[in-house]
Amino acid sequence: MELIITEKDNAARRIADILSGGTYDSSRENGVNVYEWGGKRCVGLSGHVVGVDFPSEYSDWRDVEPVELIDANIEKTPTKENIVATLRILARRAERVTIATDYDREGELIGKEAYDIVRDVDEDVPIRRVRFSSITENEVQNAFDEPDDLDFDLAAAGEARQIIDLVWGAALTRFLSLSAGQLGNDFISVGRVQSPTLKLIVDREREIEAFDPETYWELFGDLQKDETTFEAQYFYRDEDGNEAERVWEGAVADEVYETLSSRDSVTVVDVNRRTRTDAPPTPFNTTQFIRAASAIGYSAKRAMSIAEDLYTAGYITYPRTDNTVYPDDLDPEELLDDFVGHPTLGESAESLLEADEIAPTEGDEETTDHPPIHPTGEIPSRGDVSDDEWEIFELVVRRFYATVADAAVWEHLKVVAEVDDYRLKANGKRLVEAGYHDVYPYFNTSENYVPDVEEGEELAIDDVELEEKETQPPRRYGQSRLIETMEDLGIGTKSTRHDILEKLYDRGYVESDPPRPTRLAMAVVEAAEDHADRVVSEGMTAQLEADMDAIASGDASLDDVTDESREMLEEIFANLADSREEIGDQLRKSLKDDKRLGPCPECGEDLLVRQSRHGSYFIGCDGYPDCEYTLPLPSTGKPLILERECEDHGLNEVKMLAGRQTFVHGCPLCKSEDAGEGPVLGDCPECGEEHDGELAIKTLQSGSRLVGCTRYPDCEYSLPLPRRGEIEVTDEYCDEHDLPELVIHSGDDPWELGCPICNYREFQARESDSGSDLETLEGVGAKTVEKLADAGIESLDDLTDADPDAVADDVDGISADRVRNWQAKA
Repeated sequence: MELIITEKDNAARRIADILSGGTYDSSRENGVNVYEWGGKRCVGLSGHVVGVDFPSEYSDWRDVEPVELIDANIEKTPTKENIVATLRILARRAERVTIATDYDREGELIGKEAYDIVRDVDEDVPIRRVRFSSITENEVQNAFDEPDDLDFDLAAAGEARQIIDLVWGAALTRFLSLSAGQLGNDFISVGRVQSPTLKLIVDREREIEAFDPETYWELFGDLQKDETTFEAQYFYRDEDGNEAERVWEGAVADEVYETLSSRDSVTVVDVNRRTRTDAPPTPFNTTQFIRAASAIGYSAKRAMSIAEDLYTAGYITYPRTDNTVYPDDLDPEELLDDFVGHPTLGESAESLLEADEIAPTEGDEETTDHPPIHPTGEIPSRGDVSDDEWEIFELVVRRFYATVADAAVWEHLKVVAEVDDYRLKANGKRLVEAGYHDVYPYFNTSENYVPDVEEGEELAIDDVELEEKETQPPRRYGQSRLIETMEDLGIGTKSTRHDILEKLYDRGYVESDPPRPTRLAMAVVEAAEDHADRVVSEGMTAQLEADMDAIASGDASLDDVTDESREMLEEIFANLADSREEIGDQLRKSLKDDKRLGPCPECGEDLLVRQSRHGSYFIGCDGYPDCEYTLPLPSTGKPLILERECEDHGLNEVKMLAGRQTFVHGCPLCKSEDAGEGPVLGDCPECGEEHDGELAIKTLQSGSRLVGCTRYPDCEYSLPLPRRGEIEVTDEYCDEHDLPELVIHSGDDPWELGCPICNYREFQARESDSGSDLETLEGVGAKTVEKLADAGIESLDDLTDADPDAVADDVDGISADRVRNWQAKA
């Protein structure tokens, strides 16, 4: 029997389907799917099934000094015991083993872990390695026809990263957490790649905070030829002879304005026409793919998660690549042929095939491991993928189209007009040949019309405007721009950068999008700069990345690199030794700053976001127990303190993060003051007849609104109302319940809610019909709900109780990481 080992279950199922021609049988062993056909068995791992950690005697943070971890032994232990057990059982029966994990550093290490498990039960069984960049029939068949050996150097590079990240992360995380008294789930995380990335974000925030705006003026006027009006802007030549539009002296701006405003016409002194070739984009590498996905609304992590699912399903090539040059064996014409006749993508493919020559663009980076990201030619039906997956798939397809399309051509017309010594310019542009824009509609192609004029021609001038403006601080890094900057500085790898950014969000170091650092993040970076600058140095982590590349190429050994890393860490701890108390004070202050809303209205101490022992959030006074002032927060979501302040109370507003249900709560004190009982609607259906209870519109201190009984708490009958929008009580009454119909005014279109009892019954009926509240989660649509239901997951409770790896095994196109992300949101 031949045992084939893949990185994940969905890859195992896909490869089994290809190699067996769809004839495989499926069984379960220890809860693991095993695919069998013709004397072969294929099993998928769940990524790393073996992890590195310290021995158990180092597990108690309070009993072990963080510095002791630097030279502590490191053990390898199974992290997925059922998969390891299954692998052992199957390996004992195998006459040959084929490792078919992903072809990159991590994939090679995962393959090496499987290799070691197999060797532990059978020292002699032949083990071979197959590599592919897309899970398509041709490439998989070719890979199995031409097997290779495991690359132990590449695996060692991955293992070095594991060890270095464990030692650095654990030692520094424990040191900072113990110094600040932050243990349990609230520990303060530090990482070899995470910390230099955080410093980039913090440094940009410092630039923003230190920015001192300058005032300047710009002048605009409407020029007119015949019936056509177009805008022109005043400009002058600066000291270097360059065109400048910003006027830095108010007196000069006023003088120009007076002159332009007093004239009825200007004279055209220069007309410049030129054409510009707009070259098509180069093929997608990982960073450029993330950038393009960000432009259509996908976070880095979400984009990569979808791309990985599309790769495993065989629709696109491997999404972790630095390459921007298609391989010689890629036939663009043949790949375009695969899309001919498709209802959405076919027309563009057909138009590209009409070209006399199809020559793809090339980027600057050419590697030999994986090609640029491109479609494989296998096309999913819309029912096979979610809307998000289709959107990302189409992005990849159209990027390929763009790389084999013609350049676009723009025609530019610049008109310069003069009055006295003052000049205005108008820039027009027109797309003459759309070229690649016809097949890649993600770039801006807006035009600006300026009419044809001749030198010496007089044009009317009207509506001159003088605008006073201020220079703006640098913008925060967007996710894609941050990942590009990390790439430029050598921080992290194509496989880890988007995960690092997600960790910064998870650890509470950044919030919002673009990412803004919290006070804790600022304090961690400041503490590192003051006492251990190498922790946040991009040079240090870039050097270690280079060292790991040297291991992969055979120019360095795992022991050499990990020993060097430990020596670096020992030097850092030597500098930290005398600063623990100072660092702890600094971090504790920042932790409080991140929770501060403003002054307590009763005692003047700080109001802070707090969490009860049951996990719910509320606002309490820092003067407790002397001051017991509190304010409630909504039960939905996790609070995020916004920069915007309430003008009435001087408190920061609060946003509740809850996936698709995220909303701005606003000033908690305003919400509390707005609480109360509104108009009475009619009799309470539960106690009205016996106790004269009535239904009234109520606003709670948490901001929630409901229709509830006036006899609360004796009668707890209530019906939910939308949180936002003005509630109108109409003169129309429900025949069944004798209650007025309600209309919610929020946005342009009013929402006719109707009778609150009937509305709530309809809501319950819809929930009952759908049988699921899963669609409240971001990234879960109707198709995904159907897939989850087939796996026995029909509600948020089912999802939170599920084993992510088991779900990933049972549901095509859904990874365990994706399930864990949903569970966190749920």
